[in-house]
Amino acid sequence: MDLATLVGLIAAFGIVLASIVVGGSPLTFVNVPSLLVVCGGTIGAVMMKFTLGQFLGAFKVALKAFISKLDNPEDLIEQTVEMANEARKGGLLALEGKETDNLFLAKGIQLMVDGHEPEVVRQTLMTDMHSALERHDIGKKIFKSIGDTAPAMGMIGTLIGLVQMLSNMSDPKSIGPAMAVALLTTLYGAMIANIFALPIADKLSLRSGEERMIKSMIVDSLNGIQEGRNPRVIEEILKTYLPSSKRGSSDEK
Repeated sequence: MDLATLVGLIAAFGIVLASIVVGGSPLTFVNVPSLLVVCGGTIGAVMMKFTLGQFLGAFKVALKAFISKLDNPEDLIEQTVEMANEARKGGLLALEGKETDNLFLAKGIQLMVDGHEPEVVRQTLMTDMHSALERHDIGKKIFKSIGDTAPAMGMIGTLIGLVQMLSNMSDPKSIGPAMAVALLTTLYGAMIANIFALPIADKLSLRSGEERMIKSMIVDSLNGIQEGRNPRVIEEILKTYLPSSKRGSSDEK
C-alpha cells in the first residue's frame, strides 16, 4: 500500500470538507444538477477520446497509484546475483523451478531454461515490457484527460446557472442562492481535477517509470546470466540503475 497516495487523498479532501463544515451548512454545497453536469459531462467527454475498454481499464490501472507491488531494486540485485552463481555452477537448468513472486522474472527464467537464444529472450521480454507500459500510459492519459475536462465542465455548468439566474432577475431574493448554485459546478470541477484526477495521473507516471527500471534490470540480468558473465560484472551493471547514494549499501550486502 502506498501511504503517500492514500494519506494525501484523505488529507486533501478532509481539509476541503472541514472548511465547508466550519463555514456553514454542508448541504449548501450539495447540488444534484451541478454534480450531474460535471461528473456526467466529464465521463461522456473523456469516453469520446478513448475506447470503452480503455476507459474502464483505466480504473484498474489506477490501483497502481495506491498499491505498489514492485520489487526493491537492491533485493532484486541480490537475487539475480545469486541466480548467476547458481547458473555458473550448474548451468541454466539449475534455475528450473526457481521460486519468485515476480511474474516477469519467472517468465524470463522459463524462456532461458527452455533453451531460447539470448536475443529471443531479450526481444520477448522487451515486447512484454513495452506492452505493459503502453497500457499504463493510456491509463495515465485518461486521468490527465479527466483532470483537463472536469474544470471545463464546471465552467459550462456555471454558465448554465448564470443564464438561468439572469433570466429570472424579477425576484431579487433568488439571485444570491442561484449564484451560489452556479458556482458549485466550478468547485466540483476543480476538486475532481486537482484533488483526484491529476495527482493520480502523476503518480501513475511515477509508477510507470519505476516499473520500466525494474523490468529493464531484469532483462539485463537475465541477458548477463544467459551469456555466462561473471556474477560480479552483472552486479556492477545492475548497480548503475541505483542512485549513487544507494550503491554503497548494495556493496555491503
